[in-house]
Amino acid sequence: MPEATHLSSGKVRELYALDDERVLLVASDRISTFDVVLPTEIPDKGRVLTGLSAFWFARTRHIVSNHFLALRPDGRSLECKRLEMLPVELVVRGYLAGSGWTDYRASGAICGTVLPPGLRESERLPEPIVTPATKASEGHDLNISEDEAAELCGRDRYAIARAAALALYRFAAAHAERHGLLLADTKLELGVDADGTVMLADEALTPDSSRFWPAAGYAPGGPQPSFDKQYVRDWCLGTGWDRTPPGPELPPEVVSGTRARYIEAFELVTGIAFDRYLEDPEVVL
Repeated sequence: MPEATHLSSGKVRELYALDDERVLLVASDRISTFDVVLPTEIPDKGRVLTGLSAFWFARTRHIVSNHFLALRPDGRSLECKRLEMLPVELVVRGYLAGSGWTDYRASGAICGTVLPPGLRESERLPEPIVTPATKASEGHDLNISEDEAAELCGRDRYAIARAAALALYRFAAAHAERHGLLLADTKLELGVDADGTVMLADEALTPDSSRFWPAAGYAPGGPQPSFDKQYVRDWCLGTGWDRTPPGPELPPEVVSGTRARYIEAFELVTGIAFDRYLEDPEVVL
């Protein structure tokens, strides 16, 4: 891309500057687990993430503005408005799972939000909660309290971002439930444009940033099958890997199984055949 200047590499995405006002987000097929990028790629994973993000960006502008400008024909690149990113991620949780379940068992609270006693793993919370985390360029993100997040972001900006995150979660959870899915939680990143408008950015409601469960067979009291990276995590842990680089090579059956899960998530959420998206990415808009 001779018109683009490479700015940075993330675990999955490459970021390029197109000009002073636009950036290009390119989603690779890399997969990370336990914050380690594995040596084996998952074919079409980047296109799933890009297509789902574009799908949600196009349908949530009435809730909060976002940075999406255009979807490129490769199906894995988004042209976006350049923003000043908030220094925290907002995780909205509607169910008790993952690190939230770990924290709850230890203290009865998540990021300072005290929850009712006696909740089970994967149980639906009385109301969705926001649990912020700092952004780590390497290693694990660190959960923080909402007061700490407000101090980092500025209280007014954080209040706007928090309200937007909750509204986005409720909208997406209702959509998912109509399509046979439960949205257990989702990680959202927001930024601010030159006019001071808080906007949704990065990716939106993908299997990498969200925990989707099949609604059929949902049974609180233990972990649920999901369309995120849990399949890869479980396989990696089964090898005896100690979660430090380098990660293990994935065998063909794990690659194909993971690809199938990502594509199934795409098709369930959008109602669009993935092959149709490959032929014409703008079908998600």
